Amino acid sequence: MPKLRVGLIYGGRSVEHEVSVASATSILRNLDPSRYEVWPLAVGHDGVLRVGKPGTSLERALERGAPSVLPATPGSSALLPLAPGGEPVALDALFPIIHGRGGEDGSLQGLLELTGLPYVGSGVLGSALQMDKEVAKRLLEHAELPVGPWRSITAHELARDARGAASRLAEELGLPVFVKPANSGSSVGIQKVTETRALGRALAEASRYDTKLLVEAAIDAREIEVAVLGNDAPEASVPGEIRPRRDWYDYEAKYVDESTELLVPAPLSEDEAEQARSLAIRAFRALEGAGLGRVDFLMERRSGTFYVNEVNSLPGFTEMSMYPRLWEASGLPYPQLLDRLIELALERNRTRRALETTFRRL
Repeated sequence: MPKLRVGLIYGGRSVEHEVSVASATSILRNLDPSRYEVWPLAVGHDGVLRVGKPGTSLERALERGAPSVLPATPGSSALLPLAPGGEPVALDALFPIIHGRGGEDGSLQGLLELTGLPYVGSGVLGSALQMDKEVAKRLLEHAELPVGPWRSITAHELARDARGAASRLAEELGLPVFVKPANSGSSVGIQKVTETRALGRALAEASRYDTKLLVEAAIDAREIEVAVLGNDAPEASVPGEIRPRRDWYDYEAKYVDESTELLVPAPLSEDEAEQARSLAIRAFRALEGAGLGRVDFLMERRSGTFYVNEVNSLPGFTEMSMYPRLWEASGLPYPQLLDRLIELALERNRTRRALETTFRRL
C-alpha cells in the first residue's frame, strides 16, 4: 500500500510562531513513517511558504526550503514550488498546525479550500468563529451554554475615551477582570487587572495585538479542559485540570514554568466529568467545530458551575500538550490520534466533494 503524502504546515507570522514549530516537531516525530511521507511546509516570520523534502528538519525547511505557493485550482492535488526547475509535488492531505492569526482564524483554511485537498481541522467558518472570542461568546450564549460575565470594546472606542471606557467596564463587571485580545492565543496580550487605574494600561497593551478586545469578570474557578474529536459525531475525552503555581495560567505558566500541574484525568466526580464532556460537545457543535478542538472551562469553586471559557480549533500538539494527553488517557495514543485526524480530514473531504457544484433540474 503506497504511503500517504502529507503536507505539514507550520510556523506562521503570528506571535505563536514558536509554539507552532514545537507542535509540528511532535507531530512529525509521531507520524508513522511506514504510512506517511511527510513534506514540511514552513511559513516563516516573513510570511513566505517554503517546502522541504521528506526528511528535511523543520528548522532547515524554515530557513532554506524552496519558496512555494499552494495552487488556487479546485481539485488540484499539487503543491507548486517556485524554485527554478522545481517539479510539482502531489499531496494527499494537509495537516495545518499554525497557531494564532493567519493559521487558525479561517485565513489558511480558505486557501486550503481552494486546493480541494483534505486538511485536518475545522473549516473556514468554524476556525474563524472559534478564533474570535467575542463572536464565540455571543454564539455560545445563543446556544444557551453557560458563559461568564463579559464585555467587549474596540480599539477605536478606547482611543476616543480610554479613561471613561475603563471606568465603565470596571463598574459593569467589577474587579478583578481579565483583559485579552479577541483574536489571539497562548495567553499573549492577556492581563489580570485588580485596580481600575491599571485597567486602561491593560486595554492599551491588549490593543497591540487586536482591534477588538474582550474583558471578562474573573471567576474563582478551577481550569478544566476537554478534548473533542470527530466531524458529525464528535466524541469527548476525559476531562483534565490545569493547576498553575502562578496567579493564573499565563504564557509563562504554559510554556516556561515547569511547576504547572496538568492533572489527567481531572479529579472530578462521574457526574461532573460527564457534564463537562456533554458541554464540550455542545460548544464544539455551536462553533462549527470539525476534526478536533479543545474546550476550556472555568469551574466555579463555590458552586461547581461550569462556564465555557473558549474553544480552540488548533490546540497545542506537543507530547506534553493537554489535547494529546487527554486522548492518551482516554485510550487513544498520540500516533493513533494523528491517524484518526487524517482519516477525519479525508472523510470530510469526500463528503464535500460529493456535493453538486452545478445546478441541474431533477
